[in-house]
Amino acid sequence: MKPRLGIVGMGAQGSIYARLISNGVVPNLEIGAIVDENPMRRQVVESEYPGTPFYDDYLMMLDSGTVDAVVICVPPYLHPQMGIEALQRDIHVLLEKPAGIYTKQVEELNAFAATKPELTFAIMFNQRNNPLYRSIKQIVSSGAIGEIRHNSWIITTWWRPQAYHDQSAWRATWGGEGGGVLVNQAPHQLDLWLWICGLPQSVYAKVGYGFRRAIAVEDEVTAIVDYGHDATGVFITATHDLVGTDRFEILGDSGKIVVENSLTATVRRLKRPEQELSDAMEPEDVANVLSRSLNLADYYSSEVIEFEKPPAGVQHAGILENFAANILDGTPLIASGSDGINSVRLANAIHLSSWTSQEVPFDFNDDDYLAELNNRIRKEGLFPERV
Repeated sequence: MKPRLGIVGMGAQGSIYARLISNGVVPNLEIGAIVDENPMRRQVVESEYPGTPFYDDYLMMLDSGTVDAVVICVPPYLHPQMGIEALQRDIHVLLEKPAGIYTKQVEELNAFAATKPELTFAIMFNQRNNPLYRSIKQIVSSGAIGEIRHNSWIITTWWRPQAYHDQSAWRATWGGEGGGVLVNQAPHQLDLWLWICGLPQSVYAKVGYGFRRAIAVEDEVTAIVDYGHDATGVFITATHDLVGTDRFEILGDSGKIVVENSLTATVRRLKRPEQELSDAMEPEDVANVLSRSLNLADYYSSEVIEFEKPPAGVQHAGILENFAANILDGTPLIASGSDGINSVRLANAIHLSSWTSQEVPFDFNDDDYLAELNNRIRKEGLFPERV
């Protein structure tokens, strides 16, 4: 029996998921109900999905008996509490990204989900379903390029004009949205970075708040992470680069991967670890190094992996189908809901480092971040503080 999915929020994402399921792209799910607090959406649902129960109250839908699972597509501040409400009623949960805005609320969600191991708890990290990044993950995890020594991701393909920020009173505010590019545009890349390269020990960041736009939150970020054992990484993102760059490099002690525009990966595998190649060099070889006349094929192989950009919605459909398969037969999740804490923690650590002008541990004190966040919400005077 197909799980009956409740779609929470019929904005851009919720509408996409409804169409994917209705059009049979996700064959192991059916729409059980739709909820949205905007009464105008009722007419849309009645027209496009006749017979589908519509609610304007989330809890009423959860208590209606019309859904076995929910996908939560509302502002991120609401994700943790809505997730807990569903799990309390033995309803499976798929969260939109990010899992929340601050670690304390996401930790509470994860802790409660852990008490319900029989329920499926997942997150819409659809980029984990991208064949390119799945291949990169496999190459790195297999040890084919050795231990990571350094990585960097420049992802500035998020150009947003001022009018984008001005279209909603909650957007680009601390109290309404909870952040800028780290919360809105880049969570998928933050997740992929951590998923592929691992969790850092500490973070140091330089962040521009309202750097090129009249907003309170971040529109430019440069973050340096330390993994320990002399390995480092850099993450750069912004919303004011009209041209934009998407380049991800991973340097290992036995190879290197360069990803361009999330479509092409050049993978170079050293014939021996770099340190061994260096130690084996004779003095007479140095001239060839300096003149760039080495036969590089003697030192490494090179492979180019290319992927076409998938049709819109395919990766999202794959996550929805995987979510339903886990409910039905225990198929392993592509992205467990508990994984959502990592990218939230990284975004929070970047904020906290910039606010304090200090390097901060990745496992920072949750209450310290929340206090700093509430200071900014209080100064805005637009929304209530968070607990």
